[in-house]
Amino acid sequence: MNPATLRIHQSAMRIFAENGGLTIAVSDLAREAGLARGTIYNNLADPSELLASVCDTVSNEYRASMLAACAAMTDPAEKIAAVIRLTVRRVHDEPHWGKFLARYAMMEPKLGSFWAEMPAQELRRGIASGRFAVHRDQVASITATAGGGTFGAMTLVLDGHRTWRQAGGDAAEIILRGVGIATDEAREIVQRELEPLQRMTAFSAT
Repeated sequence: MNPATLRIHQSAMRIFAENGGLTIAVSDLAREAGLARGTIYNNLADPSELLASVCDTVSNEYRASMLAACAAMTDPAEKIAAVIRLTVRRVHDEPHWGKFLARYAMMEPKLGSFWAEMPAQELRRGIASGRFAVHRDQVASITATAGGGTFGAMTLVLDGHRTWRQAGGDAAEIILRGVGIATDEAREIVQRELEPLQRMTAFSAT
């Protein structure tokens, strides 16, 4: 994406996050982005497809940044906990990102598709190695529960009811204990320091 297109997507995500809806008036988008209407039209092939485009960008960036953040981890329990905690932390660091996910994750499956990928793979790996005391046929249910718990923790942070450390740590600990990790070990894992996800290049604050 060129700089104008990135700016348009950033502004669109903010508008969608705050107002909801499926489309944005070009005049509103131009005002939010600080660009001329002509620039908007020149950099969007189809303004009616803007929501889908923003969803694609958010989903792809989330997947890539999370895989990079967890690349050096070898313990499936640590990876799953990190995914939950880093997601909740990013909501604190980038509230518009969190609000966007909270509004559209149930509507746009691509925004939640990551949970059926790396976390599910780590669950299967932990089951095969004996790290987790659950059945392989429970993986889909566990990842759905982990995803739902993470989105619930995100909402607590967005609403100011819990800090990202509290909400993310609690959600991760509950999932780890649910797959058979002892309470003391689960608590130790979720208290490990993590570097935050890099801010989204396309949507970082201006």
